[in-house]
Amino acid sequence: MSDSIDPFHIALGDAVLEDLRARLERTRFPDQIDGTGWEYGIPIDYLRELVEYWHGTYDWRAQEARLNSFSQFTTQIDGQTIHFVHARSAHPDAVPLLLTHGWPGSIVEFLDVIPRLTDPESFGGDAADAFHVVAPSLPGYGFSEPPRTPGWDELRISNAFITLMSRLGYTRYVAQGGDWGAQVTTRVGALDPEHCVAIHVNMALGAPPDSASPLTEEEQSDLAATGRFVKEESGYANEQGTKPQTVGVALNDSPAGLLAWIVEKFRTWSDCDGHPENCFTREQMLTNVMLYWATQTSASSARLYWESRHSGSSAPPLPFVHVPTGVARYPKEILRWPRSWVERQYNVVHWAVLARGGHFAAMEQPDLFVEDLRSFVRTVR
Repeated sequence: MSDSIDPFHIALGDAVLEDLRARLERTRFPDQIDGTGWEYGIPIDYLRELVEYWHGTYDWRAQEARLNSFSQFTTQIDGQTIHFVHARSAHPDAVPLLLTHGWPGSIVEFLDVIPRLTDPESFGGDAADAFHVVAPSLPGYGFSEPPRTPGWDELRISNAFITLMSRLGYTRYVAQGGDWGAQVTTRVGALDPEHCVAIHVNMALGAPPDSASPLTEEEQSDLAATGRFVKEESGYANEQGTKPQTVGVALNDSPAGLLAWIVEKFRTWSDCDGHPENCFTREQMLTNVMLYWATQTSASSARLYWESRHSGSSAPPLPFVHVPTGVARYPKEILRWPRSWVERQYNVVHWAVLARGGHFAAMEQPDLFVEDLRSFVRTVR
């Protein structure tokens, strides 16, 4: 297998876009009970607006050009082609940063933060806070090819990303992530402490105490929020964790269905005061959806849930992360654990409670995200 690193350029064929427009034109919208809103899922009137905008106004070629403004590459690791953005700072002593997304996100989550990270002076920052950014697409997501063999859980992905950083020549780096990115980042910190000198996560993992001591008020609040999430919001994970191929057929065939599946999460999981466009532009949401649609990775991305559930790689206890760990708590994050629980999993040296933001922190609050990451990394530089 080749260890080569090959330049990558996004260039969707016109036929892909023509097929998309034709499918959008033929969308069959379901009915909706009068007077209902997001409690049943995405409102059909709003979905219709988005479909019409996607069909008639959204400009993929402009978004493609923006994506291509970032240096991108592919390389073969463990039998898989891994796609990644590699945005080097002009400052040679910048800190290498492995930045990992989750589901239903993509590298689109990081388009606003990468320039702030690599070129802090252009955003009112200090050159001493510069990063070299490596932002891979998870295997089976976007332009990383779908795994052809079983077993690509978060542990295997972590090892692949450790190999990626080594192949790029980074012998000392920091890792950051949320959602699946937090799972991967946690394992990178545990598996590669010789080179990964610190990690930073939003949606940190937590381990409950062994004793049956009474819960604090904070612990009760966090557990109540988790209970609500499990009851009302976790259906997607159960479906993708048990029958990803079945739901993948529908999502791969219907752009409107894929749009609804993803945008509903962008609304529910963000700090958007009830409407996703209070946090995200339509271009941001649609470009993120396009990375699933154009690459036909709806099913392969969903399979990560199956792989994780059936491999047992997420089952406690996980290895303790000894490297210095920064944790960012955003108020609308979907899973939040008390600091005492998180400290049972990580060597927490930085604990930030942010005023705004949710699950898609880098996309929702790029300035808060970057400043918190910088503050933490200053302590380990």
